[in-house]
Amino acid sequence: MSKRQVGLIGATSLVGECVLPLLAIKDFSVTAYSRSVVNHVSTGVSWRIIKSKELSGTLPSRIENWLCVAPIWVLPDYFELLEAHGVRRVVALSSTSRFTKVGPGDTAENAIAAKLIDAEARVQAWAERRGIEWVVLRPTLIYGQGQDKNISEMARFIRRFGFFPLLGSAQGLRQPIHAEDVAAACVAALQAPGAANRAYNLSGGETLAYREMVARVFAALGRPARLVTVPLWAFRLAVAMLRRLPRYGYWSSAMAKRMNRDLVFDHADAARDFGFKPRGFALVAEDLPR
Repeated sequence: MSKRQVGLIGATSLVGECVLPLLAIKDFSVTAYSRSVVNHVSTGVSWRIIKSKELSGTLPSRIENWLCVAPIWVLPDYFELLEAHGVRRVVALSSTSRFTKVGPGDTAENAIAAKLIDAEARVQAWAERRGIEWVVLRPTLIYGQGQDKNISEMARFIRRFGFFPLLGSAQGLRQPIHAEDVAAACVAALQAPGAANRAYNLSGGETLAYREMVARVFAALGRPARLVTVPLWAFRLAVAMLRRLPRYGYWSSAMAKRMNRDLVFDHADAARDFGFKPRGFALVAEDLPR
């Protein structure tokens, strides 16, 4: 019996690297697309290069199932490719940032939310016009393997400066979700008949205050929690200085303001339709940057 075929976009991303072994366990044969040469050897994975919207090379056998774990706004660039392969179902990774980064505040963050909203609408419209089943997954704050831009950046800041700044009480609620749980949701949604033509929020298995989340990063690093409360004006000044460094170029005062906002989402629909069951927020050494 031949293996089930699946196309993968974003295989070299954090979630993509977690998806590959899960697909192998499920006995999928993976065709992974990249915009550059990839020196990555994985059993059951064929790597192909694609440039912009152009198809390159000879198309392999029919691939009806696709995962896009790159930012969802890149998926429209691949519509032609997916159609050429006879796509019947596509699972795409969006973000709850489409809800949390809208409204007054940082212009760059508003732009991200707008891109997510527009991309979701484009994917849905394209799929429905062509009779393709679509699933959109919106995870909350992703962490894991020391490669994310959330918890890992906190850890790097703490290692470098020995403290972490907080605005006010920083009691806004968070639900960090491990990249491996996001990957498991992607693979499960790909196979679940009842998930077709729906969007799902994916939140972590534990809800905790922002302050407590940072304290756990200190604990995972083996350091005493040094949480320094600073006023908004000081945050703005510090961010303006830090943004001169490439690593902190995306930081903004809007990020500080959200420390006191609840960013909580229900994942009951995902649990019902494809058995989503995320872990609590328990950092291990592998989740911290090297």
